[in-house]
Amino acid sequence: MSRETSQALLRRHGMHVTTQRLAVLGAVSDRPHSTADDIYTVVRAEIGAISRQTVYDALAALTDKGLFRRIQPAGSSARYESRVGDNHHHLICRSCRRMVDVDCAVGDTPCLTAADGSGYEIDEAEVIYWGQCPGCAAAQRTRSAQ
Repeated sequence: MSRETSQALLRRHGMHVTTQRLAVLGAVSDRPHSTADDIYTVVRAEIGAISRQTVYDALAALTDKGLFRRIQPAGSSARYESRVGDNHHHLICRSCRRMVDVDCAVGDTPCLTAADGSGYEIDEAEVIYWGQCPGCAAAQRTRSAQ
């Protein structure tokens, strides 16, 4: 995403354009499913002096404005992605913790139709598939064959 596009996006959402927010926006866009610490490391390398708290504040503000989605799988730190506006899900490798996006299996949002919604107006569902990525599964088969 270009700097001009990022600036326009922040303004369109009523946010002040700052070097820190632009760097965080770029880091999450380029590295989906990163933790706050991962983003801090990338942003610090890019712009120099920045506090961890500033990165956390930017992540929270961008998430609150709907520019990021925060995902917190069981046993993992929160992760952030800029793919918002759809109801996709995630695959996570139990071995290396790699996370990838996966679209709904049927239609646009079948998981938003709960068997019993208890009167709720459902607008999001978090589905996480756990297993092993191809690399870790192959490594395990190799170890088992030895």
